[in-house]
Amino acid sequence: MRKISLFSFLISSLLLQAQVTLRITSIPNNTPLGATIYLAGSINNWTPGNSAFIMQPDGLGAFQITIPEGTGTVEYKFTRGSWPTVEGNANGGFLPNRSFTFTGNPQTINLSILSWEDLGGGNNSTAASNVQILSPSFFMPQLNRNRRIWLYLPPDYFTSTKHYPVLYMKDGQNLFDNQTSFSGEWQVDETLNNLFNQGDYGAIVVGIDNGGGERLNEYSPWVNAQYGGGQGDAYMAFVAETLKPYIDENFRTRPEPEMNALIGSSMGALIATYGACEYPNAFRKIGSFSPAYWFALAPLTTYISSVANLNQHRVYFVAGQNESSTMVPNITTIRTNMQNNGLTTNNTFTKIDANGTHSESYWRNEFGAAYQWLFMEENLSINKEENKKPQIIQTNSGQIWVEGLTNTTSFELYTITGQKITTLELKNGYNTISNELLSGIYLLKSTFIVFKLFKN
Repeated sequence: MRKISLFSFLISSLLLQAQVTLRITSIPNNTPLGATIYLAGSINNWTPGNSAFIMQPDGLGAFQITIPEGTGTVEYKFTRGSWPTVEGNANGGFLPNRSFTFTGNPQTINLSILSWEDLGGGNNSTAASNVQILSPSFFMPQLNRNRRIWLYLPPDYFTSTKHYPVLYMKDGQNLFDNQTSFSGEWQVDETLNNLFNQGDYGAIVVGIDNGGGERLNEYSPWVNAQYGGGQGDAYMAFVAETLKPYIDENFRTRPEPEMNALIGSSMGALIATYGACEYPNAFRKIGSFSPAYWFALAPLTTYISSVANLNQHRVYFVAGQNESSTMVPNITTIRTNMQNNGLTTNNTFTKIDANGTHSESYWRNEFGAAYQWLFMEENLSINKEENKKPQIIQTNSGQIWVEGLTNTTSFELYTITGQKITTLELKNGYNTISNELLSGIYLLKSTFIVFKLFKN
């Protein structure tokens, strides 16, 4: 018995020496009551809601989890069960991965969660008033996960009956709001609002958050042996077959492929290039900012050579001369392959900037010109047939103006995420909306008219 006890003691001591205990000593005040906090990281394949990695209350007001012995460095974050509910920085924005390294000695690491990305960290949002969160957790059936989706609507969306081109943009966290951005925002909303004030027709922007630890996997259809990838097919199937049909059904869009663009930077440019080639009947405009073609250059090159004719596509390449030694040669390779497969020189624009950097600030300054060039040949003033559907052309102070009805009509009122609220009886002219409704975007069924309710 003495030998067995001693052996057990030695094993226990070895395990204890290597373990790491992560201890959360404070959480944001706006954390939902009873929320479950999870550890997601390289030790569990970045699964945001793994029940084996729930932070347990220690009875002293903190939450903790003990990681058994291991080697090397572990990267991780905390979530409330999904990537849209991941922890953020002090302002509610993007927080880089945390990490710890096994040392062979027991460690207890005390930590604080500063904010949750979906709940924000204060009142310092830089997003314009015509930017909304379409859904904090839009389901992606092709990947069996959820994602926050942003929506920018042109300034005259609720005072006109126009139909608009649509930009589907990657890394949604970085597009509109400095609070949620990694290293500064693109200011897509400010840029488009300024262009609109100068006479631009306007465009809808759908911003799709990246998946944090899944970003590299989702933004390449091909696996890079060192960095991952391989989920790009499923990701683009979500954008083309789930998200775009939803946007086209519920908003006044121009659904034709020449009126829809895929725009991204770095890995986002890689998946945008692939997506427009894979789905030419959905997207024919590409904004490729500092593309990370190196990640899958050989398979992308081969793929482009095999796709259908690209003579209706339009591509804007922009990058810094000194971003990397391969940046310009790789752009040249992909551009040449696309042109060999039908992309015309008139539909190709390449800007190699001597001072360009691989950064949000550089892409922000280049976005407006790219957007204008991509759509400069399109006659945006020709809208698709309205079919005399009822139109809501004005909303203010809890009232909406309706025209086009033949008589008083019942409409079901839904939230933007599809939850039915009530039934409304609407007539032509002004209609008063219940004071119980908050300001926001709503859907009216049966034709799914979209309106934004402003309340003073």
